[in-house]
Amino acid sequence: MSLGSLPLESVEVESFHTRFSAWTPFKNQSLNRQLFQERVTLISHWFDLWTNKQRREFLFVILSQCSKSQLRFIQDWFSERKQVARVDFSTVLPRFISLYIFSFLNPKDLCAAAQVSWPWKFLTEQDCLWMPKCTKFGWFLPYTPTQNEYGAWKHHYIACVSSLDWLTPREAAAVYGTLNEPKTEDEEFQERRREKCLRKIIWENIAFRKKELFKARPPWLSGTRCSRLLKSTSLPGGPQLWRDGTGFYEALERQFLRASLDALPKRSNISGSHSYPLLLKKHHHGVGRTDALPLHAILISSRIPAYEMVMESIKPDVVAVLYEHSGVTLEGLLQLTDRALQGRKAQSLGIFSSGNSREIDLLQGYKICIKNVLWPEVRDFWEKLGSRVATEEEGGHVDLFVPLGASEAGIEVLSQLSQLTGTWFSAPTGIATGSYQHILSDWLGPHQDRTPLSNYFSESKLQAWSSFTEFLEDTLKSVRKTLNPLFKNLQKSISGRMIGQFMFDTLGMDSILNNQGPAQALADGLMELSKEGSEGSAIEDNSQDSKSSPGQSNLNVEVLVKLERKLQMNSVETRAQVVRELVQSERRYVQMLRIVQDVYAKPLRAALSSNRAILSAANIHIIFSDILHILNLNREFLDNLRDRLQEWSPAHCVGEIFIKFGSQLNIYTNFFNNYPVVLKTIEKCREMTPAFRAFLKRHDKTIVTKMLSLPELLIYPSRRFEEYIHLLYALRLHTPAGHVDRGDLTTAIDQVKKYKGYIDQIKENLKMREQLSDVQTLICGCPTLSEANRYLIRTQDVVQLHCCDEKMDFSLRLYEQIRDLSLLLFNDVLLVSSRSTSHTPFEKTSKTTYQFTASVALPRLLIEDIPDSKYIKNAFILRGSKREWICATEVSDDKFLWLSVLQHAIRSSMK
Repeated sequence: MSLGSLPLESVEVESFHTRFSAWTPFKNQSLNRQLFQERVTLISHWFDLWTNKQRREFLFVILSQCSKSQLRFIQDWFSERKQVARVDFSTVLPRFISLYIFSFLNPKDLCAAAQVSWPWKFLTEQDCLWMPKCTKFGWFLPYTPTQNEYGAWKHHYIACVSSLDWLTPREAAAVYGTLNEPKTEDEEFQERRREKCLRKIIWENIAFRKKELFKARPPWLSGTRCSRLLKSTSLPGGPQLWRDGTGFYEALERQFLRASLDALPKRSNISGSHSYPLLLKKHHHGVGRTDALPLHAILISSRIPAYEMVMESIKPDVVAVLYEHSGVTLEGLLQLTDRALQGRKAQSLGIFSSGNSREIDLLQGYKICIKNVLWPEVRDFWEKLGSRVATEEEGGHVDLFVPLGASEAGIEVLSQLSQLTGTWFSAPTGIATGSYQHILSDWLGPHQDRTPLSNYFSESKLQAWSSFTEFLEDTLKSVRKTLNPLFKNLQKSISGRMIGQFMFDTLGMDSILNNQGPAQALADGLMELSKEGSEGSAIEDNSQDSKSSPGQSNLNVEVLVKLERKLQMNSVETRAQVVRELVQSERRYVQMLRIVQDVYAKPLRAALSSNRAILSAANIHIIFSDILHILNLNREFLDNLRDRLQEWSPAHCVGEIFIKFGSQLNIYTNFFNNYPVVLKTIEKCREMTPAFRAFLKRHDKTIVTKMLSLPELLIYPSRRFEEYIHLLYALRLHTPAGHVDRGDLTTAIDQVKKYKGYIDQIKENLKMREQLSDVQTLICGCPTLSEANRYLIRTQDVVQLHCCDEKMDFSLRLYEQIRDLSLLLFNDVLLVSSRSTSHTPFEKTSKTTYQFTASVALPRLLIEDIPDSKYIKNAFILRGSKREWICATEVSDDKFLWLSVLQHAIRSSMK
């Protein structure tokens, strides 16, 4: 039957019931809607089955067929579902915030911003932005703008700038000369002479001011450094007054202590060895020092491995300052130096810190190198530190225990520091590899009879320290972590008992009650003496430490130039010596890697081949595959170096061998990426496989393995690259400028330095994660601390106080102690935890526990200083967004260092 013979109604009904038909019934709206929903469901089903590329093509076809109104509908729908982040901040933020943001722009940028949009033009032409820029140059409007006048100061600035006379650089050079125009010798000498005269005048004014402050001191104040001279206006002002008043206040303490000791009868103490006043002769920089002796001082960083043994190697007549590497600022380090020198100038000042041949790792965040030595804060630090040292004419010098004499960049750093301070800077020139072996080599400078090392240390003890540095540090890490809190409390307890017993044996009860001040002074004196070091022998013969002859004291930058020329003259011999040191150290390194192959890998594989497997093939591959690839690479590298050394002549090159070696460092990358997995596999196999545990017990820490275990042997690849950089810099230093090898050496240095930075980043990330994990485990209820780039800066123990009446004057307010707190300063947040101590029954030992209290983001933290009064000392206020803490430290130095570091961290977090 044909379609034309059917009635129209039957055709429509039959077509209406046609499922998934391409025909759309326009007359029946309900059926039309139903059919539309079926087709949408079908297309959605197809859309789910399509690939990403097919979906994009479908969306492109659909959107290209849409009209403008339909596209506008899609845009509005997206705006409602997801807010657009890129909006004009000037239309969202309050106007004063927008103006504050624009105030940081210079005039040129403000004019460019005015062309962005009408809101920006209105904001960037406000008078509050342009008036400070005009008044800065002394450009004032000749009239007062009316209330509705707009942009008057901007037009005035443009008019003033357009009327200025300016010269091109060539015209300025013709009129005024170039900026770096070389000076004659006479002009340079006169300029240095003026700098010395100015420095002398400044020191005289400072000394005069200290005397005047001492005369103006009210008689009712105590002899401590904190007084009402320290106002509570702002934090930077307080520490500045502390630094200025350090010398005469401590002199007052010493005089008071000496007078109180002389008033006591001299009799034996508990131990029966010497009376207490004889303890004052332990170090000549203590209370009983003599100012006639030349003063030698040294700053020792806590980052030095086994720094306790370095402190034990210091001579008795040397002032030693041990400072925290990660918890002190440049300002705090100067404060510690001033406190140790007590207003005197040092004949020589040593800085014993970590570093390499290009930079000094002085403090955390301050690696002094040629790039940052002229930064304002760094330059100010070295100028102030140089003023604490005697002048060149008096034989004064600064000794840096960092091998800066082994590279061009290091010598340039020494030259810059010498020019900044007018003081001679000396450093080792050694190229020896190993733990701090360079400090035992020759030094830059006119040291004829003895090296600067002998001014500070007993060389035999220091040699023993340098030989066992790595082993000592590994041992002391766990000892410090466990015993540091115990030793601190034990030292305080023993000092108090000694003083109490001494005064009880010497005085009666009534005298003790009336002389509590001398008792406290005695306790403080004993604590200070115990901090200065444990060598209590008498002062050694002063003939060795006599002043240098006048011929040795005439040091200036010309001496450094002569030494540099001398190094160039001996470059041929020294260059060969550096290559020999490179080959010898590489041979030792390959021997250590070969131990892993011969002692561990080969026996385990042999056992696997003989069907007596100790480890599975998969575990052997995980542990040893990467380290054996490294062994093959370095064995080939050693063969190339050995062949080049056998036919060595001044014309031969080493840089090309290093460039070839640097192109294959992806083998090391595989090892370092799998290094944590390797260590976990070793631990897992040791626990799960008794045969492997017995195998390690037979071979670990034997003579064949040089008393090392398998994990300890796997550390050597990470330490080798620092030695490569050190030797490459020394080799380039002694390579003439026109030599063919110089360009290859520069390329090789860049390759190895880039890879060394990659290794350092891996180490730093692991260290920060471990540090955060330890803190989170130690503090009960502590929130999650694992954030990217977060690290611990300093921990400070304080007491929390409560003000009884805040309406009273500051000097009369009474405070009561609430609890003990521990403040943990991170680079982005301050964590406050309460500290409690519990004692074990029948034992003298105690256990300290920590409970989380609060955390404050550093940008939201405010600091307010509390002036010292009769009722409170060393106090300050920390204000967060919701809470505040009134805290006090036990010692004033702790307060100064803590607030200095805290302020620096707040400024850094805001940047």
